[in-house]
Amino acid sequence: MRFLPRFYLAALLLSFCGGASGNPFETTLANGLKVIVQEDHRAPVVTHMVWYRVGSVDEVDGSSGLAHMLEHMMFKGTPSVPDGEFSRRVAAAGGHENAFTSNDYTAYFQQVPREKLDEMMTLEADRMRHLSVAPQEFAQERKVVMEERRLRTEDNPHALLFEQSNAVAFQAHPYRRPVIGWMNDIENMTAADARAWHATWYTPNNAILVVTGDVAHEAVFKLAQRRYGVLKPRPLPVRRPQAEPPQKGMRRLLVKGPAELPYLLMGWKAPKIERMDGPVEPFALEMLVAILDGHDAARLPRRLVREQRLATSAGASYDAISRGPAMFYLYGSPTPDSTPEALESALRDEITRIAREGVSDAELRRARAQVIAAQVYKRDSMFGQAMEFGMMGILGFTSGDIDAWLARLETVTAEDVQAAAQTWFGDDTLTVGQLQPVALDTSSSPSRTADTTQ
Repeated sequence: MRFLPRFYLAALLLSFCGGASGNPFETTLANGLKVIVQEDHRAPVVTHMVWYRVGSVDEVDGSSGLAHMLEHMMFKGTPSVPDGEFSRRVAAAGGHENAFTSNDYTAYFQQVPREKLDEMMTLEADRMRHLSVAPQEFAQERKVVMEERRLRTEDNPHALLFEQSNAVAFQAHPYRRPVIGWMNDIENMTAADARAWHATWYTPNNAILVVTGDVAHEAVFKLAQRRYGVLKPRPLPVRRPQAEPPQKGMRRLLVKGPAELPYLLMGWKAPKIERMDGPVEPFALEMLVAILDGHDAARLPRRLVREQRLATSAGASYDAISRGPAMFYLYGSPTPDSTPEALESALRDEITRIAREGVSDAELRRARAQVIAAQVYKRDSMFGQAMEFGMMGILGFTSGDIDAWLARLETVTAEDVQAAAQTWFGDDTLTVGQLQPVALDTSSSPSRTADTTQ
């Protein structure tokens, strides 16, 4: 991504965030459904999304994967819209649809011509309240999800390492459970479980409707009232605090799986953004990620991959906004001539170097430009805008907080980044996972094992 001067970034932010006075527009229906509308008249299309504040974090032991399973069942029809009819109508409208489940939320969307928005609202409101969960359909879809788990996790060594590392890093918090669920839990799910999940969480007072595109917000509000406003709210269960106990020492695990090269995953417990005017540390950690891995010339790919040739890949990630605890990750694959131990040492050295020497103002400006430019260009997509508004809203923030977040990143100093590197990377909050390649031998005992020491 090319470098953009700060004044040009500011102009772009103004044009995308405030293209019309009050845009995006928000209202809340009497039944508790929050409605967000972003008018964008560049093309005669709309993105229609419904977000539910329920994800794997709301499951209990023995029911892992239930939020994801219900996502699958939402496409199986209602008494008035038979199985397959929902998708057929979206396709007939010339549109595209999908859904996704995370730790924190579940969302459904359609991208269609603007004149089809009413039909999409009608369909989505229908399955919000009148979902059919037939036992035979559920049993068939359960097999689909089990196969999905085999393909995406059990036969994917990197995904398996991440899953096992989460299970070790978190002892009490629900993030220790995979979003797709443990296989045994999936096998023992019932149609009654899915119906209860839908009845408990799929209610307008637990949802956000987001519409972006070639629309007038007043018309969308009226349409939302007509289609969704007739649905009665339901009492929601009390969400108990689920704090993770303090970690009191480094945790290590070894996962064996079929792979060509080892893989290393290092995760530290880290602070998250509670509010946009809160402590600077999460914002400094976001800039630290950009300095380490925000572009091709960032420190990890430049130093560890191209200069030292210790790794075939090396990166960093950090999600500062979530319902649960945040983690800061460093990861990579050593070259055939290197080792996971050498890569771990090199990754630690990069953090130590920043903690000791800091970063230059020029390096920080370059990283910040990359972060802000990426956000700006993401908003050039109607779907991208809907994603931003929906995710922020469902996690307890406002659409205005998106601009506040970017503005806060502008205030992070080189000293803030250095202080974050000095503070948050001790061994006591670290979990280190290593993937050890093994040959795939289907004739012997299972080739995947996870050995953990804490």
